[in-house]
Amino acid sequence: MPRTLRRLVHLMLFCPLSKGLQSRLPAIKVKYLLIAWLGILIISWIVYMQYASFAELCRGHVCQMVIVYIGLWKDRPVVIKCGIEDPVNIDGVPDTLPRPEMSLFDKPTRGTSMDEFKEMLHSFLKANLGEQPSLSILVDRVITLADVNQDRKVSLAEAKSIWALLHINEFLLMVALQEKEHTPKLLGFCGDLYVTERVIHSSLYRLEVPHYLKAVIPEALSSSLNHWLAPSWPRRARITIGLLEFVEEVFHGSYGSFLICDASPHHVGYNAKYDCKMANLHSVASEAMVRAFLKGRRCENNADCIYGRDCTATCDRLVKQCNTEVVQPNLAKVCMLLQDYLLFGAPSDLRGDLEKQLRTCVTLSGLASQMEVHHSLVLNNLKTLLWKKISNTQYS
Repeated sequence: MPRTLRRLVHLMLFCPLSKGLQSRLPAIKVKYLLIAWLGILIISWIVYMQYASFAELCRGHVCQMVIVYIGLWKDRPVVIKCGIEDPVNIDGVPDTLPRPEMSLFDKPTRGTSMDEFKEMLHSFLKANLGEQPSLSILVDRVITLADVNQDRKVSLAEAKSIWALLHINEFLLMVALQEKEHTPKLLGFCGDLYVTERVIHSSLYRLEVPHYLKAVIPEALSSSLNHWLAPSWPRRARITIGLLEFVEEVFHGSYGSFLICDASPHHVGYNAKYDCKMANLHSVASEAMVRAFLKGRRCENNADCIYGRDCTATCDRLVKQCNTEVVQPNLAKVCMLLQDYLLFGAPSDLRGDLEKQLRTCVTLSGLASQMEVHHSLVLNNLKTLLWKKISNTQYS
């Protein structure tokens, strides 16, 4: 402590106050108490205004700070998710302005009959998933899901809750893909929150370098560390088979086709048994939704025709509008991911064939003429190659 400061503290503690100062002390105390009280009042008002808004409370990063995400439910590890997402603007990136989330809870209105609510659901699902012959089955599933207390009736509160949550892409996909093996299970919901099973390993790689450190940490170093920390090759082969099965599940499923619009290793996870589980479905969108986004969209080049991170269509430069057909299919994107994840440490007697099949896979086109037969053939060949190597072993 500096000498001057020590002297000041000594004088304050041990020297008697002057008579004039003693007489003014009560007034000084009141003055400072008043200032402190006003300060607390102003700070409290600022905090209240910051968090009183429902929309701001549940926007992305704010929600993550306020709500506990990981917990136990019936002795089972779960993830509690805030139902309100950051909105997406016309450029496919999060907008800076809040969406009127509260308006989502305005429907259905009091007096809406069950038949009218079913019609609302059918129209909404048709707009988001496309015209599918099995939409009526999905409507019934939603009605069953909405009946939280299982009294065979859907109250107005239950209807409003399920209607609002269906506007969240991940929740909608969980309902549509609920019976699929590699989709996280939806366990429950309440208001704007929903609970899913927790994927223990939420990424293919264990090490994720933060964005602000990528400039100083060489990519080769982080890649080497991830290779060293990764599961053994047979277990990676098992995870890969599950990922390929997920690609099959979302390709011409019961409720249409779905596109992976961000094929990142951080969206693909696995459980303790090394079964592939999608860590989240934020990167997946229905083909109908992507086509609706691209239809009539003005463009100068292909970079203007991107949904999400990598669902890219071509730009018709004559009419300056995006085509609605995505160029690269899910399988090609997944195989690009697997070139790094699967080739290192691969058995020497398998590596040549595996490398060849992955090269063929990444060149697949999203054109309809190739999708039906060639897509399935490449996928099945890759699965068979891996399964033969790990079948009849402890890893199968």
